[in-house]
Amino acid sequence: MKKTYRIVLAAICAFALAAAFGMAGCSSENKPAEEPSGDEPSDVQDHEAVELQIFAANSLSKAMEEVQNLYLEDHGWVSFADTQYEASGTLNEMLGAGSSADILITASKATMDTAVEEGYVDAGTRFDLFTNELVIVAGENSELSNVTLADMASGDYTVAVGDANVPAGNYAKQALSTTDPACWVSADGAIGRESAGKEGTFEGTPLEGKVTEGSSVGNVCSYANSGDVDLAMVYSSDVYRFGGVKIVGTVPADTHKNIVYPAALCADSENAEAAQEFLDWLFSDEDAIKIWQEWGFELAA
Repeated sequence: MKKTYRIVLAAICAFALAAAFGMAGCSSENKPAEEPSGDEPSDVQDHEAVELQIFAANSLSKAMEEVQNLYLEDHGWVSFADTQYEASGTLNEMLGAGSSADILITASKATMDTAVEEGYVDAGTRFDLFTNELVIVAGENSELSNVTLADMASGDYTVAVGDANVPAGNYAKQALSTTDPACWVSADGAIGRESAGKEGTFEGTPLEGKVTEGSSVGNVCSYANSGDVDLAMVYSSDVYRFGGVKIVGTVPADTHKNIVYPAALCADSENAEAAQEFLDWLFSDEDAIKIWQEWGFELAA
């Protein structure tokens, strides 16, 4: 009798356990999908993730990095690919070689003109973003001060400028063509604002054999910082970007073309809407504007 009782009791327990597991399984199968945790802000959930690729002039690097970080604080669905900072002419060469980008910002109108002519950018989206000024710098320990273009024409100093792909170098050569005697001679004989500042020579001028050309404004500043040259011609914003140099003179604005940074959407951008939103924000957000100004840039009128 006891044996029979134990068998019945075991069967009842087994049935109860099976029923319990069955109910648990049904409960799991019928459980509704979990709602989002809410950890992400609602605006992030409302947007599709987008990654923007920017090609920007070398001189914008420090300021642009800060501005991008600021933008990400309120635009969590946006990320930036490795932003390419190069001489403006080099950026055009990269686009011409097949590189893709969403935004192009150059350091001269001439290089943006080329981008438009070659179809690299959407001409209808082009606008002038920033302005800058050309200055003469020396190593921070240099005793030079109040240096003028006329002083440079004396031939007493060695000088560094950007090469043909560097807009700052183009502006510098335009300015040097206005001295008496001229320190740089354009291939077409044009002077100052009328010159492109690209094709020409220092031969036969007071600076013959005394000029070092750099492939970027960073290189140009480093030549002055290291003492390889006495003077260098760069943007005022470059003094903020690179240590070791100081401004020892300013270049009259009427000796070279206006220094303007145009921006435009690239023709092959697959993120045109998001890219345009970023560009619009660049010159309208008060905190972003402060960053640009801290790095020596002014918004174009």
